[in-house]
Parts: sequence; C-alpha cells; structure tokens
Amino acid sequence: MEIGIDSFASAMYGSNLGSADAMEQLLDRIVIADEVGLDVFGIGEHHKKEFLDSAPAVILSAAAARTENIILGSAVKVLSTDDPVRVYQNFATLDLISKGRAELVVGRGSAIEAYPLFGYDLKDYDALFVEKLELFLQIREQEYVTWSGKFRPALNNQPVYPRAFQEKLPVWLGVGGTPASFIRAGSLGLPLMVAVIGGETERFRPLIDLYREAGAQAGFSPGQLKVGLHSPGYVAQTSEQAVADYYPGYAELWTKAGKERGWPPVTKAGFEALIAPKGVLVVGGPEEVAEKLLRHSEALGGIDRFTFQMDNAGLTHRQLMQSIELIGTKVIPLIKKSK
Repeated sequence: MEIGIDSFASAMYGSNLGSADAMEQLLDRIVIADEVGLDVFGIGEHHKKEFLDSAPAVILSAAAARTENIILGSAVKVLSTDDPVRVYQNFATLDLISKGRAELVVGRGSAIEAYPLFGYDLKDYDALFVEKLELFLQIREQEYVTWSGKFRPALNNQPVYPRAFQEKLPVWLGVGGTPASFIRAGSLGLPLMVAVIGGETERFRPLIDLYREAGAQAGFSPGQLKVGLHSPGYVAQTSEQAVADYYPGYAELWTKAGKERGWPPVTKAGFEALIAPKGVLVVGGPEEVAEKLLRHSEALGGIDRFTFQMDNAGLTHRQLMQSIELIGTKVIPLIKKSK
C-alpha cells in the first residue's frame, strides 16, 4: 500500500501568515514527505480565498525541483472546467521536470466555484467531464489528435507538446459516491481514487465491487484496477494527543463548511464515531493509524494507495510536519511489516 498526503494548501487558519509564507511552508512539507519516505503528495484545486491551490501544476513543479523520489500529483484536478490540451501540457511539463514522477487524479470537483469562474453551466456538470476526459485520454495516447465535441473547438490532426517523460502519464479517476462514476472508471481501466469524508469507510465496498466488475467485463486485469482511498487524518505520538490536536480545528472548520452545504454542526459524539475502528477519520497514534489503514484495506477488498487530507483542521505547520514525519518513520514501517 502506497501512503501519501493530499493538500488543499489551506493551512493558514487562526494565524496572520501571509500567502507567500504559507506557500513556502507547504513546499517544506512536501520536501519532508519525500525525505521520510512517503510515496505521493497531491495538491487539490480550489478557487477560493482560503486556498492557495488554484494552479496545482505550478506548485508541484516547484516541489519537483526540491524533491527526488516522491510522486507528485493532482488531488483532484477539476478537468470539467479546464482545457484538456492545457492540462496535459502542464502535467507533461511537470513530468519532465520531475523525471517521471507526475500523476493526475481527475474529477468533476465537489467544490463548484470553478464553473462560474470559467464560464461553464452546472447543468453540464457530468457532460463536461465525460467529454473532456475522453479528449484528455486521447491526448495521452496520441501525439497527433483528431477530435470533436460540444464544449471545445475541434482538433484536426493537431500535435500536442511537450510529451510526458513517462510513456503513459498516470491518470486516476477521483470519485465520491456516484455508482456511475465507479463503473466509468472500471470500464476505462483507470485507477480509482475514492474520497471518503464521512460515515464508515466499509460502506463503499459495494461501489468498489462495481468498479472491479466493470473493469473485468471490459477486459482489464485485477492488477490494472488499482483502488486508492483519500480521507481526513492526522498522526501524533499518541492517540490522545492526536485527538487533542485535531478535534478543535476539525469541529470549527467542518461546522463552517456544514453551514454552506446544509450539514449539521460537528459534535464530539459524532467525531468519536468517526475515529472509531470503522469510522472514516484516520486520527491517532502510529500503531492505531496503521491498524486502521489495514482494516480499511481488508474491508474494501484491498487498497493500493491511501492519502491523508490533513490541512483541513486548523493544524499548525509544525504539527503537520511532525505528523508527516511520524507517517514516514512509524506508520509506513508498521504497514510494511504486516505483509
């Protein structure tokens, strides 16, 4: 199981930290993740004041110049509101800079601010993604592209450069809870990244089974049908310390988000259910976190990658750095030892 971090470049809550300093701290966290042996670091995409991740490929390219081994990817790239040609060019360039460490997780985006910003209609939410994913995958396969669709001017034997360092730039499909999205990923033979932010992780097993069944029916081998899991999480020296660090900011920020999305406020009882053995939050000491990741993997029929979303709870840069170090030096060895 590969282990990594996904960031929305949002660790500025409760401080007077400027954007430039926050960006520098984010790059420092990617560097330490590389140094302590994490497998992947992903940058999301938002277009709001409290986030700095509107241009993930730019951030990842800066990180590529300061790292050696870690995979650098999007988490997720909102493909629906961008030009697939430009997305390919940006990440192919990242792949060249990093010498083959670029990846993408692409999706429609749970945050919708990009749609009005770039002039798209939300009624086309699914149609945009289907069309743009088709074009992106064709660009990935072919240097010269002939294509036509509804939302972008046609291409007639048009070359797209630069080409990626890797022969086939890795692309994962980011999904929430829509069965059609799981089936689409399986039918295309794309690795699946499942974002789980609430409830019990095992409830996604039927959807992952749909993905694997669709992939098998389309002729893809089990080895091609990778499954990743993205969930909020945090690791401290002890479980008690992890809860003490994580809960206050988590409750504040998710209650605020709930007001925007119609969710109830966070309660301590609800939080405790989420950090329970089957709950989605991977918050605790190294041993508890390693056990939970292995339990999640078993419940879902095996997962190939897990990424922590940590900067959504008002944690300080120091706390995030310490957590990343614990993941690399404690959690990953425990998971490897279990094999």
